[in-house]
Amino acid sequence: MRKMVFFFLPMITACSYQTTQVDGLPEAPKPVSHVKNAVPKKEPLSRYGNPAQYKVKGQTYHVLKTAKNYEEQGIASWYGTKFHNKRTSSGETYDMYQMTAAHKTLPLPSYVEVTNLDNDRRIVVKVNDRGPFHSDRIIDLSYAAAKKLGIISKGTGHVTLKTINLDSNTPLKNHYYLQVGAFSQSRNAENIIEKLERTVTPYSINLEEQNNTYLVQVGPIENLQSSQTLKSKLQIKGYTQVFSLIK
Repeated sequence: MRKMVFFFLPMITACSYQTTQVDGLPEAPKPVSHVKNAVPKKEPLSRYGNPAQYKVKGQTYHVLKTAKNYEEQGIASWYGTKFHNKRTSSGETYDMYQMTAAHKTLPLPSYVEVTNLDNDRRIVVKVNDRGPFHSDRIIDLSYAAAKKLGIISKGTGHVTLKTINLDSNTPLKNHYYLQVGAFSQSRNAENIIEKLERTVTPYSINLEEQNNTYLVQVGPIENLQSSQTLKSKLQIKGYTQVFSLIK
């Protein structure tokens, strides 16, 4: 699906793209609420993942020289167990529990904000792989990224992509978060998360562990007014200990 044959790199020809194993969900999925967005940072381009062009299934793809100001709208899909722990086109190992993605032409690596147009959820992923090689799809998300974006059950989603420009020294914008609770047992935190999922759309629910305490947080929320509105909604539903954070 995504591991391509580079013209100049025969060492990648024996790859998962050629396997017959069926892709899908893990048998016992790990929670992904604690998985954070990818953190954009300046990195050298992959030595292996950025040929000027490459060919898959008879189709030639031309790799972009820069990811700056790139935007796109279309269908996102996801990939899971078939490629887990296998080598990506950039040379990194694919971990379906990390916030990563595959794209046909963006330089590797690139960082992309993905917005689900059906529920307004937003995530940030690191593009470190090639694919999806289907004409109607523009990005393949890791299992964790797809889960947080809300497209696992359907399999695909209508999204927009916007690359994050790392050429500028402008710091990333801070966002508001709401901390709903702190628990000594992870199971108690996961129970709250299951209940919250029906209440906090379109925002993501995050689980953080600090000093053996499990923190349930909702966000990112882009502005104070939206944060206060959601906070009032949660308080009405009985979450009386909720408070705001800025990250």
